[in-house]
Amino acid sequence: MCPTLNSIVSSLQRNGIFINSLIAALTAGGQQLFSSSTFSCPCQVGKNFYYGSAFLVIPALILLIAGFALRSQMWTITGEYCCGCVPPYRRISPLECKLACLRFFNITGRAVVAPLTWLAVTLLTGTYYECAASEFASVDHYPIFDNVSASKREEILAGFPCCRSAPSDVILVRDEIALLHRYQSQMLGWILITLATIAVLVSCCVARCCSPFTSLQHCYWTSHLQNERELFEQAAEQHSRLLIMHRIKQLFGFIPGSEDVKHIRIPSCQDWKDISVPTLLCMGDDLRGHYSSLGNRVDEDNEEDRSRDIELKP
Repeated sequence: MCPTLNSIVSSLQRNGIFINSLIAALTAGGQQLFSSSTFSCPCQVGKNFYYGSAFLVIPALILLIAGFALRSQMWTITGEYCCGCVPPYRRISPLECKLACLRFFNITGRAVVAPLTWLAVTLLTGTYYECAASEFASVDHYPIFDNVSASKREEILAGFPCCRSAPSDVILVRDEIALLHRYQSQMLGWILITLATIAVLVSCCVARCCSPFTSLQHCYWTSHLQNERELFEQAAEQHSRLLIMHRIKQLFGFIPGSEDVKHIRIPSCQDWKDISVPTLLCMGDDLRGHYSSLGNRVDEDNEEDRSRDIELKP
């Protein structure tokens, strides 16, 4: 990938508006595909409400949970500021608390984009709402239902979303009920969009007002966190590879991929026992954390280790 394309992709990744728009577009497209391929109202008394409500609410909850779970910053905040994970000797300053809250608001704003889009699109479409609300439609003002029992009325209303064959007067009532439910569903959808827009505007204003940074400082801080994360991951990968290669060389006497291997080391039974014991990362009072299951036992070269080396002759 050329440097220009890399810079464009990096700029788009840092652009919150582009990412949110992309998430919303993918959610809307997925909702339409999901609805056309899987949704089929049962049109039975006592099942329409639960079926329609499940398709309306449960995917939104799943998207909300996934929105939080897939954000790496969420796990960073959990690990750094959770009371059960913070070491007892570390005190969190008020500035750190404000920064953590600011990051959490940012994560929440990104996580609710998909579920709100799902709810808005489904309500504007009206299919799920029509199925869920079909049993509760008021038809008392229609003369055709005057001599119909309550159980028979519920059965007729439950079958409205399926457009089954019926007398012409019942079809007229069904069309009017469908238009009423479509109207109610779309009004709820627009109300949700309006409230979400107002909430986003208010939350952005509150976050900026409560932020300890100015506008330029906030821009710099955001870039700093992004660069810090990228450079740390690159350095951590390289450092861990070098450390593991060093440990493996101490254990086996050579590095994987070496072409001029002249000596190999035979690990002792104690070495195999030591590297089989799981270790924890930076736990306890040890100032140097154990970052590998290979442990530190094989780090010490002594005469006994050298005596077990085997020279490989070409």
